[in-house]
Amino acid sequence: MHGEPVTYPRPKVEAKVKASTAGAYLGLLAVLAPLQAVQANLDLIAFLPDWLETLAIPLVPGLVTYVAGYVARHEPRPDLPASQR
Repeated sequence: MHGEPVTYPRPKVEAKVKASTAGAYLGLLAVLAPLQAVQANLDLIAFLPDWLETLAIPLVPGLVTYVAGYVARHEPRPDLPASQR
């Protein structure tokens, strides 16, 4: 068996993955853009201590990612056995 290596078609990226990726990016952008614009003049979550603020801000993109992945339509996988679809 010294022939050509066996190649398999690349798996298609599901809409869920694309939506989650776009959601994470847009969510983080939505948080960072206003912070950049008002950096010296306004603290958006001033009622929180600085250490908690650092932990709270990244939760927004995670939440957006979760919702986008949950809502996106699942693509059928005919290449899988019926029990795994």
